[in-house]
Amino acid sequence: MTTLETPKEIDKEIHKEIPKRVAGKRVREQERRRQAILDAAFVQFTSEGFAATRLDAVAEAAGVAKGTIYLFFKDKEDLFEKTVLAAIGPTLSNLDSVVARADLPFAQLLGQLSDLFRREILETKRREIVRLVIAEGARFPGIAEFYHREVISRGLAIIRKAAQRAQDKGDLPSDALVRFPQLLFAPMLISIIWTCVFTQHEPLDIEGMLAAHRDLLLGVPYDGRAKP
Repeated sequence: MTTLETPKEIDKEIHKEIPKRVAGKRVREQERRRQAILDAAFVQFTSEGFAATRLDAVAEAAGVAKGTIYLFFKDKEDLFEKTVLAAIGPTLSNLDSVVARADLPFAQLLGQLSDLFRREILETKRREIVRLVIAEGARFPGIAEFYHREVISRGLAIIRKAAQRAQDKGDLPSDALVRFPQLLFAPMLISIIWTCVFTQHEPLDIEGMLAAHRDLLLGVPYDGRAKP
């Protein structure tokens, strides 16, 4: 038989729930403000560069006080690192997911990696992060070290693993890509630099270049046509 709660007991339960709801609302508001800061920082860093970005401008764009930034991030470098991880992290996860498909022929895998690069980096403002690191990494070795540790090293490890698997299956003509996974990323970096700096002077057939590069890696004669 169910025992009915008295009004006093009901009131007690309500008062227990109120702090939980208030705490939950506070957490959601903190998450909203943190995300707003990250979004504003991404725009500032990719448009102004690391050195020229001011935290005052980030705070104003995010709609918060400058001091609020320090509730979530230690300094500008920490904000930059968290901004990069938020922007590039999902792409690295997607890269890992594509490479994890052991059943995928290596030639097809390379095609999917090129599509992923074009869709998630080259055709988005994320490419400006790469340009920023290239342009300012020498002046700010901390951001170069961070980007190498969290992005480049992870990407190289993922590609080296896939290349080794392809080499073991006989899908690669040599072990060059296993020893130098940087070979896969070389034309991607050229694509970013060209898009950011030289496109207005000389457009580049990036899809064709990436296709030609895939053929070089696979040891296939290039016929001059971009392949899907």
